[in-house]
Amino acid sequence: MSLLRQMLDRLTLYLPVLLMSALAMSTYWLVRSTPLASAPAPAAKAQHAPDYFMRQFAVKTFDADGKLKSEVSGAEARHFPDTDTLEIDQVQIRSFDEQGNLTTASARQALSNGDGTEVQLLGAAKVVRAATLSALGKVQPELTFAGDYLHAFIKTERITSNKPVVLTRGVDRFTADSMDFDNQRRVMQLDGRVRGVLVPEAKP
Repeated sequence: MSLLRQMLDRLTLYLPVLLMSALAMSTYWLVRSTPLASAPAPAAKAQHAPDYFMRQFAVKTFDADGKLKSEVSGAEARHFPDTDTLEIDQVQIRSFDEQGNLTTASARQALSNGDGTEVQLLGAAKVVRAATLSALGKVQPELTFAGDYLHAFIKTERITSNKPVVLTRGVDRFTADSMDFDNQRRVMQLDGRVRGVLVPEAKP
């Protein structure tokens, strides 16, 4: 069927990495922008307790022209110095590409390491790329990834999930028990009980 909608117009392959990169940049900024204590504390046994937190916050990044590139907001964020990780509750993400196309993501919690190279979306994770127009003016339907867990490795451009995922493109829908997406190799692997429904395109 049009070569599986031209492999979902290949846009599926870019959606998670763009969004996770936006989250990685923002969480890295959050960790590095927090002021250090005026005097070092005495050495003590490391405990898994936050050294700072933020509530009802939003972090925005802009391009050189002042246009919004990304926004990360949440109900609360906590930084844990023993593991150098950042937890964000009720995370909401908006990201715009160079053409101004919007991608959003949400989850009950996000977890990022200190340098932003790994980001996890936990609980009711959802990533949505709004409908766009191709270079030829053809409408590209809304594209959605949904599941309970998504794990992004930013440097290697890899997204994995060991839990069921649902991929929706317009009226087309795919489900699988797990996913492994390699953006560098342009390969998406769906495992387990993989099912798909393709709705024929309406003829003009």
